[in-house]
Amino acid sequence: MRGAAAPSPLVAVSDLKVQIGTDDGLVRAVDGVTFDVPRGRTLCIVGESGSGKSVTGRALMNLLPPSGRIAAGSILYAGRDGQAVDVTRLDPRGRQIRSLRGKEISLISQEPMAALSPVHTIGQQLVPVIRRHLNLSKKAAQARAVEMLGRVGIPRPAERLNNYPFEFSGGMRQRVCIALALSCRPRLLIADEPTTALDVTTQANIIDLLQELQREDGLSILFITHDLGVVAEIADDVAVMYLGRIVERGTVDEIFADPRHPYTRALLKSVPRLGSGRGSRLAAIRGMVPSPFERPQGCDFHPRCEAAIKGVCDTIDPGTITIGPRRGVRCILAREPAALGGAAHG
Repeated sequence: MRGAAAPSPLVAVSDLKVQIGTDDGLVRAVDGVTFDVPRGRTLCIVGESGSGKSVTGRALMNLLPPSGRIAAGSILYAGRDGQAVDVTRLDPRGRQIRSLRGKEISLISQEPMAALSPVHTIGQQLVPVIRRHLNLSKKAAQARAVEMLGRVGIPRPAERLNNYPFEFSGGMRQRVCIALALSCRPRLLIADEPTTALDVTTQANIIDLLQELQREDGLSILFITHDLGVVAEIADDVAVMYLGRIVERGTVDEIFADPRHPYTRALLKSVPRLGSGRGSRLAAIRGMVPSPFERPQGCDFHPRCEAAIKGVCDTIDPGTITIGPRRGVRCILAREPAALGGAAHG
């Protein structure tokens, strides 16, 4: 699928801006991002902590913290009836958005113990959701719950319905969360760092499971991660975020074979590589992500950029420059290919 043309988008996000109120003022957590999630494909959003990845994912469900609000932009979701719904215009507590959450758009959180109630059994959490969204009898909903637990690799699923979350290992709790997210046959799955706290074997099993479900059901996936190894394995398309903005987007092959933004190149250089030898140092990105209250003038990344041009990058905000189909870069060097030189590719 990676080399094929992208199908029509299931979700199209345009100039999305999300603000979150704090004691120190408003944070522009998401600052004008534009992307789409094609049907049956996986878009990975990657970046350091605090880049706005998780807030972007939750905005697609209009599921923000009480102090958060969508300040601008649109999120067009293509419904089953062919009509597009702008999620940003729905009441976050209204019936219409609640009918989309869980049934049409589902979320896997990075922390399963926060997503599951510790005082209810797995069955008490799965069955009512299935009954509500699929309009099934209690018996049919229980059968569906058992089916989904078995499908995600939970042994003796009928028995485990009566267990509480603390009776499961971390990997098994994450599988329960996946079963819960997929039990109502959603069309879009938002996976927010779903494998971060898991061992490598369990991580690989969960990624294999998501890919299998995608092949079988035509699922669209928005996968949020900081792990470029996972991105290489699961992504069709990639969006790199920094300080609430998408600084580069393209297919996974384009991003890994020909990264154009200095931040993307820095992230790729920081990935451990086989054969690099014992004692070899990982490349680090100098400096820290700036405070959202003290954004740099010009390009957001220029204080940490090895290729920054004084008097240019610290004064000009380049905006997103289109360099190919479904390919964009937020870097002034993309306008001046000759200036890229060895420093940019270094």
